[in-house]
Amino acid sequence: METQISSNINAIKQKIAAAAQRAGRDPLSIKLMAVTKTVEPERIGTAIEAGLTMLGENYVQEAKDKITIIGDRAQWHMIGHLQTNKAKYAVKLFDYVHSVDRLELAQELDKRAGQINRKLNVLIEVNSGEESKSGIEKTQALELVRQVAHLPNLTLRGLMTMAPYSDNPENSRPYFKALRDLRDDIDRASITGISMEELSMGMTDDFEVAIEEGATIIRVGRAIFGKRQ
Repeated sequence: METQISSNINAIKQKIAAAAQRAGRDPLSIKLMAVTKTVEPERIGTAIEAGLTMLGENYVQEAKDKITIIGDRAQWHMIGHLQTNKAKYAVKLFDYVHSVDRLELAQELDKRAGQINRKLNVLIEVNSGEESKSGIEKTQALELVRQVAHLPNLTLRGLMTMAPYSDNPENSRPYFKALRDLRDDIDRASITGISMEELSMGMTDDFEVAIEEGATIIRVGRAIFGKRQ
């Protein structure tokens, strides 16, 4: 099992390097996040030993159980939909929250982070057009960015999206390009106190296309750990 996870990670790193080269980018500008939903702590530990430093979790309680065992051997990122009433736990558990998609959630995270005297890194989640998925509408994202910029205990780091599932990775390209264009529009607005360096996009099936379109964080689970049980 350990050798399989390590060899999977090496194979992904080779694909990252090749995709970066095609896009004329430095492979070191792309960070590989292991999505650890339903993955046991022992196997997560193997991925950390193989050099991974970012872990993505979808649920607060599942993350809490794993963080108790694994601790701060890696950065913990909340990538799933976050209910406002879970914000008080999220600010203690996670280094980054990728799924800020409404002002109410941002304000609650800000308040709870302030209470424990910490600054939380956040990304705005942008909906790719699927009603069933979380995320703010693209047309409303800039206004949310302006509002989050005023919250003293949050540091806005960039944007996140999830492309609709498709058998063909090329179908994800327009969604990734749209997120990069949105990021560029926000940069041009020159809003004080925000730095939009991160584009969190691309998963097991489409991360190479995401890298070609500017991803700085790719979120990979199945290609590292195999199919979920």
